[in-house]
Amino acid sequence: MSLTTAASMKSLLDEDDRAMLQELLSDRVTFSQPLAPFTSWKIGGPADAFAQLERENELAAVLAHCVRRRLPWFVLGSGSNLLVGDGGIRGIVLRLGGDFARVDVRASDDTVRVLAGASASMAAITARAASAGAVGIASLAGIPGTLGGSLRMNAGTDREMGDFIRDVRVQSPSRPAPHSVDIRYFYRHTNLARDAVVVGAELAFVRGDARSVREEMQARLVRRKQTQPIALPNAGSCFRNPEGEKAARLIEAVGAKGWREGDAEVSELHANFINNLGAASACDVATLLARVRRAVFERFGIGLELEVHLVGVFVDRQWDGGNGRVA
Repeated sequence: MSLTTAASMKSLLDEDDRAMLQELLSDRVTFSQPLAPFTSWKIGGPADAFAQLERENELAAVLAHCVRRRLPWFVLGSGSNLLVGDGGIRGIVLRLGGDFARVDVRASDDTVRVLAGASASMAAITARAASAGAVGIASLAGIPGTLGGSLRMNAGTDREMGDFIRDVRVQSPSRPAPHSVDIRYFYRHTNLARDAVVVGAELAFVRGDARSVREEMQARLVRRKQTQPIALPNAGSCFRNPEGEKAARLIEAVGAKGWREGDAEVSELHANFINNLGAASACDVATLLARVRRAVFERFGIGLELEVHLVGVFVDRQWDGGNGRVA
């Protein structure tokens, strides 16, 4: 291992940092925690600290500490749109739970309102909203992530999160108290500030017939299961669709289905998915992503943009977070 690689994997926390986190969170903070179990790709090295937060005051305290100590921090939701490097993530990884997981559905004669915390699963939100007759909720069905991550990337199909959002509450290092912000929504991204942590949001839908809404949602979920490799660890679509095109069609056209790097494989079922066949490293996936992008550009002159986010430290060989060395 090079000195540069070793330095990039050295923890940034000192004893005072660890003591502060343990005093605030007790057994809800762990150190050198492998992140693979918390990502849908089942890939990812250790976090210096993995802090599970349940209340807004805890989040405010940790953000304030990071500012004082100039420590990097990262919010990890369901890990469904994320490739974490085998060298892990330096600083503090935050995972929201407790109060942040609430879901409250309120139906009136003509409107369904959903008030949810950032760590509420989209599966729970869509199921409860559909039962209340929320027209349009089917377009959000099958999103594997949490509300916070889905909002930040403006997830959806024929309709997107931004079509339904009415209010977003965040906390940030400069404004640790929860407050509302105005957001602009674009294809698979928003203008939400990078240091803003989504803590909750309100969505609004026209109210229709609950049975019809549930039937539409179920039909979409069935189609999703038939056309996407949901049985294997993956992160969903890896590339954004270029304007007027489908990334999956372009990838399939260059013959990339079945391509492999280590245990990472371009899905035979859906070309825009990369599966972990069992022991893929982040380096395997990143190499395969680059190979696919290069092939599409050479054939079509189109530069595919990543939909998945790459974070943390990437190393040439797989990082074994359990025993602290490169395997």
